[in-house]
Amino acid sequence: KNKTNQSLCFNHSFNMFRNKKQKKSSNNYNEQQQQQQQPQQKYKNKGGDSVYRIKPYHFVHVVDNNEGITRVECGPKTFTRKDHETVIEGPREMIIIPPRSYCIISNPVQREENGEVVKDKHGNYKLKHGDEEIRFHQQPFPLYPGEKLHGQVHSLQVVEPNSALKLRCIRDFESEDKDGEVKSFVAGDEWFFEGPGTYIPRIEVQVADIIKSTVIGPHQALLVRAKNKCIDYLGNERKAGEEWLVRKVGDYLPGIDEEKLGMRDGHILTEKIALHLRATKSFTDTLGNERKAGEEWLVTHSQTDVYIVDVYEDFVNTVPLTTLTANEYCVVLDPVGEDGKPQLGKKELRKGEISFFLNPGESLENDIQAVEVLSAEEALLLKANEEFDDNGTTRLPGDRWTLRGPCDYVPPVQVIVLEKRRSIPLDVNEGIYVRNIKTGKIRAVIGESYLLNENEELFEKDVPDVVERLLSEQSGDSRNDKSQIVRLHVPHNAAVQIYDYKAKVSRVRFGPELVLLGPDEHFTVLDLSGGKPKRPHMIQSLYLLLGPDFMTDIVTVETSDHARLRLKLSYNWQFDIDKENEDQAKKLFSVPDFVGDACKAIASRVRGVVASVSFDDFHKNSARVIRTAVFGTDENGKVKNRFLFKSNNLVITNIDIQSVEPVDQRTSDSLQKSVQLAIEITTKSQEASARHEAQRLEQDARGRLERQKISDEAENEKSRRILLELQAKSGFIESTGAAAAEAKAKAEAAQIEGQSAVEMASYVSKSKKLEHEVEILILTKKQETEIEHKLAMQQLEIQKAQELAAIENKKFKDIINAIGSATLSEIARAGPETQAKLLEGLGIKSMLISDGTNPINLFNTSKGLIGNALGNNNN
Repeated sequence: KNKTNQSLCFNHSFNMFRNKKQKKSSNNYNEQQQQQQQPQQKYKNKGGDSVYRIKPYHFVHVVDNNEGITRVECGPKTFTRKDHETVIEGPREMIIIPPRSYCIISNPVQREENGEVVKDKHGNYKLKHGDEEIRFHQQPFPLYPGEKLHGQVHSLQVVEPNSALKLRCIRDFESEDKDGEVKSFVAGDEWFFEGPGTYIPRIEVQVADIIKSTVIGPHQALLVRAKNKCIDYLGNERKAGEEWLVRKVGDYLPGIDEEKLGMRDGHILTEKIALHLRATKSFTDTLGNERKAGEEWLVTHSQTDVYIVDVYEDFVNTVPLTTLTANEYCVVLDPVGEDGKPQLGKKELRKGEISFFLNPGESLENDIQAVEVLSAEEALLLKANEEFDDNGTTRLPGDRWTLRGPCDYVPPVQVIVLEKRRSIPLDVNEGIYVRNIKTGKIRAVIGESYLLNENEELFEKDVPDVVERLLSEQSGDSRNDKSQIVRLHVPHNAAVQIYDYKAKVSRVRFGPELVLLGPDEHFTVLDLSGGKPKRPHMIQSLYLLLGPDFMTDIVTVETSDHARLRLKLSYNWQFDIDKENEDQAKKLFSVPDFVGDACKAIASRVRGVVASVSFDDFHKNSARVIRTAVFGTDENGKVKNRFLFKSNNLVITNIDIQSVEPVDQRTSDSLQKSVQLAIEITTKSQEASARHEAQRLEQDARGRLERQKISDEAENEKSRRILLELQAKSGFIESTGAAAAEAKAKAEAAQIEGQSAVEMASYVSKSKKLEHEVEILILTKKQETEIEHKLAMQQLEIQKAQELAAIENKKFKDIINAIGSATLSEIARAGPETQAKLLEGLGIKSMLISDGTNPINLFNTSKGLIGNALGNNNN
């Protein structure tokens, strides 16, 4: 299936490629056929047609093959070509130039002064071969044989305001200007056609460039250079290569001989900024000052607000305003004098408050400095570098003096401030080294606040590096300032030796004490032995501990039977001296390494004594042998308890034998075997005694166990007998107690039933009594409620009757008030006819007639009628 798909794809691709190739071949063949038929068609168009209908503003070129003359036929017309004539051009549209347009004609025909075309003797048109002619707006015209339109018809170029065309003459010609003067131009001349206007081109003139004006803003200037000798816009004559600035604000169009180099912005000057300028050529600046080449000067705000650097000026930098406050001053080097010239080598002191600009060549010595304000604990060390009068005191060059506070001080230019000194506060245990620079004497100042005078300076005392390290380790004092006095904290029960190299004497101080070194004093460094065994130069210290203390050493000895042993001995020691005795105190440091000397002396004694005894004797009595060797014995043969070194009063009070090890391996093996054998014998004897003791304890434990079993069985039988007796008693009590309990229970049940019946009867009577009381209470409440209801209903009826009576009374009063008292009186006086009319007027359609025998209350009747009539009227 895959092979079938691949073959199908290949066939499809091959067919597409073949169709594409065939199509391309057919297209190439068609193009070749068209190219072969084009010349025949062109020849047919030129020679085949005999009649040409020429449209208006169209023309054709016709060649008379007999005479060789080419003429122009213009439309509108119908042109019939003769057999000896050939149309070589057209019909073609004439050249139409719209208003404010032009075109360029190459090889134009020659014309007479009246505009007629010039022909040669054969009748052909004369052409200006290689020439061109510019034609402007006119009637449409044909191109004569040989003429060609160069390019297209162009619109006339309009020159905008503030711009110009740079024109260049390419052939000599003469032209009249606006005033009618004839001006000649030579090839190579250049000039501007300034706008606004329309430029009329000439064939002798070429537009080289379009020049735009440059807008010069406020505080700006245009740098211009003359290419040729010319006159600028101000009427000044300029030479070729001369440069100047155009400062006129607005549009500026440079002249034809002027070249723009760039725009220069003005520098805005304030009260805090000035310009430093340098003249590159002798000239007169814009401020009217004459400047020489190389001269430098400042332009400040007081001279002008904005300054534009001129052509012959170089901008060096901006100079900020130097301002001094009341507490500041400065020294100006090489100040500018009144004549404006720098005074080289001089200095000028300027104190605040003041503001100024540094002139060119001036500089500040050490920048702006603050006035030295001195407190009562401060002073200035001054030195004169020139002779001057200091408030009545003549100071010579090199003089030094101290100015003490409190005050403020501005040093004159003749004075150098060497340093500012402060009073150094010193505690009782603090001090400094001071050296007089005149005499060279060095002294220590301790425990007071001290201010150096003009002839003193701090002296840095150098001590060996080992002393510096030991001071830091043992005393915790690290000297960052070497002029500080050297201090050592001597601990309790220690001594230190100080040696004065100048006086060549030494002194010993015992702790606890703080030792202060004098200018010529140094500590005696102790270099002691250390390690096990002891090796020299292992321990360094500034002070000597007096003990009691101990030291450990390893000594190798050899017995009389040549057994070599290594002994590890520890010695308790101390110095036995009187601290008040100066001679004994000096003895402490008479031995440089008392540890090494003592260990060597003791080891020598031990080796001498051990060499005279055998290994077995030494092994059994090593402590006594060594103590006897070191301490010796008294007259009674008793071992002494101390060993004194008289050279430094060192006393050894005790010796501890920490270990004894053989040096020889065979001796060590023999000793080890003997020790192992002794240990084995001791172990076996201990095992036997332990086994015997264990058997004895086991027999004893078995006897005690048998006795305990017998006693436990006897106690068990006794407890069983007591249990049986208790069981018998319990059965008797159980049988007698059941009958008594039953009888007692029945009696108590009967009693409980009787009490329950009595209580039930009392409860029933109480409940019935409560029911009757509740019924009576309900009936009473019901009757009281009915009485209250009836009373409320009667009260409402009474209130209703009273309100109805009040309403009727008010109604009657309102009717009487409506009719009026006069009307009622008339009704009472009027007769029946009047009443009838009155009633008729009220709309009464029925009436009552009585004979007078039965009395009738006509007043009430009229009252009702009148009331109804009033009611109808109201409705």
